[in-house]
Amino acid sequence: MTLLKCSTIVVENVRETAELYTQWLEYEIVDEYLVDEGLAQSWDAQRSVGAKCVVLQPSSKEAVYIRLIEGSPVTRYEPIRTYGWAATEICVKDVAKVHNRMKESPFEVIGEPRELDGFPGIKPMQVKGPNKEILYLTEFSSPTPIEGLPVPRTFIDRPFIIVMACKDLNAQIAWMKEVFGFAITEPVSIQYTMISKAFGLDIATKHPIAVVRADRADFIELDQYPTQAQHRPANDGELVPGVAICSFEYEDFESLDNYWFSNPVIRHEFPYCGKRVGILKSPENALFEIVER
Repeated sequence: MTLLKCSTIVVENVRETAELYTQWLEYEIVDEYLVDEGLAQSWDAQRSVGAKCVVLQPSSKEAVYIRLIEGSPVTRYEPIRTYGWAATEICVKDVAKVHNRMKESPFEVIGEPRELDGFPGIKPMQVKGPNKEILYLTEFSSPTPIEGLPVPRTFIDRPFIIVMACKDLNAQIAWMKEVFGFAITEPVSIQYTMISKAFGLDIATKHPIAVVRADRADFIELDQYPTQAQHRPANDGELVPGVAICSFEYEDFESLDNYWFSNPVIRHEFPYCGKRVGILKSPENALFEIVER
């Protein structure tokens, strides 16, 4: 069981990008719609009214989705250099075989498979998609299930963690504990090759990270970014590029009454399916889309 419901990625051409995800990641389209005025206003993205939207589900049929929303390119945007939602992490059965597939695909391999520093049995690789979106593709090589992490049922399965880049990791942790009451691990510093490369730092540089857990499942990773990082540029009235929204389920909507950026309303399209949904903004202005559980 995971609270994570959806990672929303802004792309230039929804149809072309969806075809790449269905061909190379074995995802399938489960919903298509145009963003209406109410949804766009809830995100403070008025120019997204009428934008094409496709919702993709992994071949395992797990109810955790990737949503592609059409937006215009932001030339100043460079991934892994700005605060906010940084990447979508997907669990896979065999990262070496996935690596071979990605080398033949339009996705650019930007991180070779390697065991995560300080976390034996966790082996991610990273790719950059055609819209500068970052995907982590992660195998759990431990002979037994690792607490808090899923067991993939298909070659490439579901998103299981959304990665957030933080300006102040401790402030972000404090905000999430105050608002949601989630369990969050104590920060640990690890050699994080992707971050070091992005900022031209020595590969041996250590970067603090923490993990958010609920219902015994990890679902958000919080990364402390170097001081050279910047706030993410965006086109006026549009969602930010890359991963723009993280959607997850939460039971106690009344406890969020003092925090809503956009008040909850019932919506029927994926990933809401007739439930109430509201929006919060983090200290980094990242959009948290909360779906009633």
